[in-house]
Amino acid sequence: MPTYEKILLKNMERPGYAGTLPDYLAAGGYEAVRTVVGKIPPAGVIEIVKRSGLRGRGGAGFPTGLKWGFVPKDSDRPKYLLCNADESEPGTFKDRQLIERDPHQLLEGMILAAYAIGCHHSYIYIRGELVHGAGVLARALAEATAQGFLGKNILGSGYDLEITLHRGAGAYICGEETALIESLEGKKGMPRIRPPFPAVRGLYQSPTVVNNVETLCNLPHILTRGPEWYASIGTEKSKGTRIFSVSGHVNRPGNHELPLSVTLRELLTEHAGGVSGGRALKAVIPGGASAPVLTPQHLDVGMDFESLAAAGSMGGSGGVIVMAEGTCMVKVGEVVARFFHHESCGQCTQCREGTAWLHKVLARIERGGGRREDLDLLLDVCDNMTGQTICVLSDAAALPVSSYLRYFRDEFEAHVRERRCPLAS
Repeated sequence: MPTYEKILLKNMERPGYAGTLPDYLAAGGYEAVRTVVGKIPPAGVIEIVKRSGLRGRGGAGFPTGLKWGFVPKDSDRPKYLLCNADESEPGTFKDRQLIERDPHQLLEGMILAAYAIGCHHSYIYIRGELVHGAGVLARALAEATAQGFLGKNILGSGYDLEITLHRGAGAYICGEETALIESLEGKKGMPRIRPPFPAVRGLYQSPTVVNNVETLCNLPHILTRGPEWYASIGTEKSKGTRIFSVSGHVNRPGNHELPLSVTLRELLTEHAGGVSGGRALKAVIPGGASAPVLTPQHLDVGMDFESLAAAGSMGGSGGVIVMAEGTCMVKVGEVVARFFHHESCGQCTQCREGTAWLHKVLARIERGGGRREDLDLLLDVCDNMTGQTICVLSDAAALPVSSYLRYFRDEFEAHVRERRCPLAS
């Protein structure tokens, strides 16, 4: 099996590593804070991150340094950094491991990002269900503050930073950055119309950057080992490693940190141990439940952002869900549609009504009451949901369903024709 250097998960392989501050310091932790904060100008930090090619790991894959560069330099309002730890995408569990097993890596990344954008008060918005992770972060914050890595005059640099831990209430939509901001302000978690973008007018109408947990965890390594080192990993446009959360019908489910140049075939066969039970592969969702499905014909597709987009899907949050032969794709569609119907905030008509229709029709087909015209109806509803709403939840519900119909239409037709699931025993 090919082996690659781990970056974000490396500490967790150290014998006895428990993620405490002494453990992290022994592994070289906070070295980037010592060498950067107060010694390299914030603009210089932004330039280093731009040169590294780091892109957001939360879903959109937007260049991190470029995103920071949008924060206005001449604003007289406070600037905020928000860590998006609201990991709610089905099939994704990488951020949870980073938080629970190596919390100081995240905190160091936040300090560096906050320093780069001129932020003095940062927030971690963590998913409500991650009770253990919230406790781990609370202890890590206390440790870092006690040792002078947070608070006033960090390590004598003259730079101040406070980080507040905020627990959400379990709403998927709050993973969308503007809905997260609304929730953090104490309002309903509903996405905002853009422009203005958060970098100009975000939390409390002030310049705000929202970065994902995995994105921030890369920063200590980039600023310690250099942007050229990081840029040498991955592909021309997708740099570095990525943590792929692999679940479903595989022999070795779990988080696999690999270069973004890895192919789907290598990820599944070499690192995830192949399809379980000796069965044939039927389908793969490569980026969480909101990503369009891929099939065995896509096994040699790269797992970088560009290759997945060219194949008609997306990297999303890195949640790779594997399905073996015998899986009912109509049932998969019904489950996915049910989730997005439940999680729609209801603000946009196309999403509120569209997710309801998708689930209603798919549930009808799954129960054996489907009609031939239902298949075209599903595609019509998907078409009317895509690109029509304030945020992309509507697209996230429609694109997977249309992909199931594209690749497995005969299975949907068999459900309608036989008035039952043909795969049921």
